[in-house]
Amino acid sequence: MALRQCPRRLWLEVHHPELKQDPPASKARFAVGDLVGELARSLYDVEENGQLIDIETLGVEGGIARTSALLERRVPIFEAGLQGGGGRAFVDVLRPSRKGARGGPRSWDLIEVKSSASLKGSHRDDVAIQSYVAREAGIPLASVKVAHVDPRFVYRGGDDYQHLLHEVDLTSESQARHQEVAEWIAEGQAVADRPDVPPIQTGLQCRTPHRCCFLDHCRTLETPVAFPVEWLPRLQGSLREHVRTAAIRDLRDLPDTLLSPRQLRVKEHTLSGEPYLDRVGAQADLADVRWPALFLDFEAVQLAVPIWPNTHPYQMFPFQFSLHTLTEDGAVGHQEHLDLSGAEPGRAFAEALLARVPPAGTVFVWNASFELAQIRALSMRFADLRGPLQALESRLVDLLKVVEDRYYHPRQKGSWKLKRVLPTLVPELDHAALEGVNDGHMAVLAYVEAIQPDTTPARKQELAQALADYCRLDTEALLRIWQALRAAG
Repeated sequence: MALRQCPRRLWLEVHHPELKQDPPASKARFAVGDLVGELARSLYDVEENGQLIDIETLGVEGGIARTSALLERRVPIFEAGLQGGGGRAFVDVLRPSRKGARGGPRSWDLIEVKSSASLKGSHRDDVAIQSYVAREAGIPLASVKVAHVDPRFVYRGGDDYQHLLHEVDLTSESQARHQEVAEWIAEGQAVADRPDVPPIQTGLQCRTPHRCCFLDHCRTLETPVAFPVEWLPRLQGSLREHVRTAAIRDLRDLPDTLLSPRQLRVKEHTLSGEPYLDRVGAQADLADVRWPALFLDFEAVQLAVPIWPNTHPYQMFPFQFSLHTLTEDGAVGHQEHLDLSGAEPGRAFAEALLARVPPAGTVFVWNASFELAQIRALSMRFADLRGPLQALESRLVDLLKVVEDRYYHPRQKGSWKLKRVLPTLVPELDHAALEGVNDGHMAVLAYVEAIQPDTTPARKQELAQALADYCRLDTEALLRIWQALRAAG
């Protein structure tokens, strides 16, 4: 699978795994995957005689040997180690088939468990590889499936997750791709046998399907590109394909005729080093304000495995908000809400929001689609609060849209994320200075840790402070950016 992303990644996985650097988003994804995998073992171990292959203890060779011994016992094997056809694979679930079809009475079901809410192309590649290795190892397969989290599942409580996973049968498809997999393995062996790293430049493949854990290292091996093409916003579709096929790495090599007005603006001001500011337009966009001016930000969590009754996988639950207020005479105030009780946070969040946001005033947010979606979801859930929530919804103004249209600084590197824009307009404020939590992924991890029953009071207080500091900085940032644009002259 590393080869499918980039041969250089495979070579580094084999020869220099110590160079990996997993970003917070990857760590969060791994944590979710571990949780879903653990739950899957209980779901598929109906008779409670399944065996887990612990490669951390056994090692790869020991894990494969242990799997071979367990195959004779005809019990479910989790993280089963297989070897054949020049490849190795560790399978999430390998269980004796009850149907006996295709592979005969002693055949097996191969199930790859994914924490995502849908089937993805990389999942198809994954099970094709596993199916091939199993066949070459002499293991007859009755079925090959991907089991992913079913977003339609409703958790009723009592640790009953019986229908959390939805199985997609890929038996025929995976078997039809065995020759393709054999070619991948041959290519992979040739790459791994190289004495030196493959001479491949960083590019779009470094972020597909996920950000490569070796990206930072690979960049140190290259002559830096002055103006990386990755700084271009919305690099997708035919433009992305052109960049890939033409091997374009520098913005200077990208024809202006292929770019949208916003992309062209980014290119021009990145090359010139001069910021762009439409002062008249920004001031006009922000002139119509009803006082007090309010600056609001939410933090929310999505759980692959729901823990609150009558909720769905990946249902969004806001658990925190920060609110800065600015009166017409210049007085600044701040209020906040953070629920780390461990109870389902929706009701408490909605009530606190309505209690603390003044009944009048323009409410500025960053990327209004997020806050709008949360308010609408809350109004659908709590009928008695629907009227006030809908009234609040009608007052939201998206500050991000104003900034996207009226401002760009080369240091943003093609991104209008709040943490990229803020230091260019308000240099004394920077999310990088925060300790503990300085982005949304870290906020979710902190929240999940804080609500665990075994989290100590001291650690919980530490997490609460980090979350409060992070969310407060977000709304202070909105306030200061708003002031900077209105004052621009």
